[in-house]
Amino acid sequence: MCPASTSPVLIPGVVPARRNWLHAMSRELFSHITSVQEQEELVFSMLALLPRASVAALQNRMSTLLQFDVLGMLPDEVAVHILSFLPPEVLSTCSLVSQRWRALSDDQLLWKSLCAAHDWRWRKPTTTSNGDPTPEYPIPQNEDDEGMGDEGMGDEEEDVVQGMLLDDSGYTSMDMDALFAASSSTPIPSPTRTRSGPSSPSRSARSSFARSPRNPSTPDYKLLYQAHSRIRHRIMNGSYRLYNLQTPGKPNNHTNAIYCLQLYTYPDTGVQVLFTGSKDKSVREWNLATGEVTRVIEGIHDSSILSICVHNGLLASGGSDHNVAIWDLVKNRLLKVIHDHDDSVLCVRFDDKKLVTCSKDRTVRTYTLPTFEPKHVLAQHRAAVNAVAISPIHIVSASGDRSVRLWDAETGALLKTFENHHWRGIAAIDFKYPFVLTGSSDKHLRLLDLRTSKGWTTAPVYKSHAPTAAAQGTEICQVCGNNARLVQIRPPVREHEELVRSVALSHELAVSGSYDFTVKVWDRETGAPMADLVGGHTGRIFCVGSDATKVVSCGEDQKICIWDFAHGMDTSFVSLVSIDGSGISGITKWGRVCDDVRLSRSPQV
Repeated sequence: MCPASTSPVLIPGVVPARRNWLHAMSRELFSHITSVQEQEELVFSMLALLPRASVAALQNRMSTLLQFDVLGMLPDEVAVHILSFLPPEVLSTCSLVSQRWRALSDDQLLWKSLCAAHDWRWRKPTTTSNGDPTPEYPIPQNEDDEGMGDEGMGDEEEDVVQGMLLDDSGYTSMDMDALFAASSSTPIPSPTRTRSGPSSPSRSARSSFARSPRNPSTPDYKLLYQAHSRIRHRIMNGSYRLYNLQTPGKPNNHTNAIYCLQLYTYPDTGVQVLFTGSKDKSVREWNLATGEVTRVIEGIHDSSILSICVHNGLLASGGSDHNVAIWDLVKNRLLKVIHDHDDSVLCVRFDDKKLVTCSKDRTVRTYTLPTFEPKHVLAQHRAAVNAVAISPIHIVSASGDRSVRLWDAETGALLKTFENHHWRGIAAIDFKYPFVLTGSSDKHLRLLDLRTSKGWTTAPVYKSHAPTAAAQGTEICQVCGNNARLVQIRPPVREHEELVRSVALSHELAVSGSYDFTVKVWDRETGAPMADLVGGHTGRIFCVGSDATKVVSCGEDQKICIWDFAHGMDTSFVSLVSIDGSGISGITKWGRVCDDVRLSRSPQV
């Protein structure tokens, strides 16, 4: 039977009063015939008396009576549950069917679930001082190197120390005076399919791309999903705008190479800033909306600042003076200086419970917060420990001895060792359980799933070891962790050409910065290259960071480059969870997963 709400198609030329009388007569006639079969026979006999053309016209009119909206007739809860099995592209198409389907397919629970699967979060917009909820990035018109690379990148085992030091750090520093003179007179080239240049996007351009939420305090998860999807599409198509937050020679800027950076959002105000550490022995805080330096922390370290980590109102810095300093950002005062390492401190990371540091002295040290009392000294590496990353219960460390080691953060026990993880020393690491991303002086990245010991790498496949099934893309090479099919389809000459100095890992993307002056974006799941960010730097890149809308990089050319993929869009409602290799981004989600799985001790891999 057709639904009672379905209205018949009216025949033009029939007077409404007469039509009503005919309908009343039909109902009266059918009230005396209770058998459905007899009703059908009556209607058929009447149709047989009509001309063929009239029967054809009636057939068209009856088609609407035969249509039955099963989904629309269901209770909302049942209909929404059925729609939850559809991909987002199909959901968007469903909203075009009818008003009823649009109301169902726009249900916030559907889109909230889709956003949660990607770890995309809604945030209440904050307004900058000029009233614009989305800041426009401004465009400002030799001692021994320290840190990684020339700056002390990890040595290999004792018998090859000197050779690996030459291999890992033998890249000649550029003539900085000549470099700045050239860069100041030569415009940055605009990469293919990009929009980059010296001018900020206009207000009209900003308002032309994506709509804003009607009520910013009420989440619109479909809008959030659409915004993230548009940004991902821009990444894949290389559509960005490049801004230079700092250029050499400007007042109050860094006066030497910039070794480290981190994006940070103040929890009380929601304002996002950028912290940078430099060879000029200072840490600077940048207002991303104005491009101004709002804080300078100096006079604490006696030499280069090689690593910083910002979390929960505190800033930790490590330097080539062997010291770790803790700064209270709220009270703007120094809390503590730690002097435990015997050589340059190459990386510092901390969360709510622990501080972890690593050094050229081949050790990893942990401290208990909030007292910063020493807890563990992890000394199993055979060369300098170049980087660490943390989760609530784990620590991962990467060393010049080519190994990655996984530790229990509470007990200090070594849980697993991945020997010969790269062909040469490992320079960078990031960790989002269960995935570990590393970059090396062998010029490649590698992602490893700790649960399966599989993953991908940008290095070529070892043909003699590749399993036959890998040709169909169904297996991962056990030797190099690469997908053979991926290598076949990857565009040529897309890998880095020099040491990979910095990596950052998110739920969907991996970002890397290299001594080849480029920043690259990769698909986290497959390792497929997504974007080449070129033309911003004229020197080696030392650090990269990222959030949902942009990539930030710094290096020896004293530039801070912002690669903005959300230009022209209102992203005031997009949560800007930073991705900077600190091991603390996305800690809430990954922490819950990690707490459910504790890796037991296992043999070396």
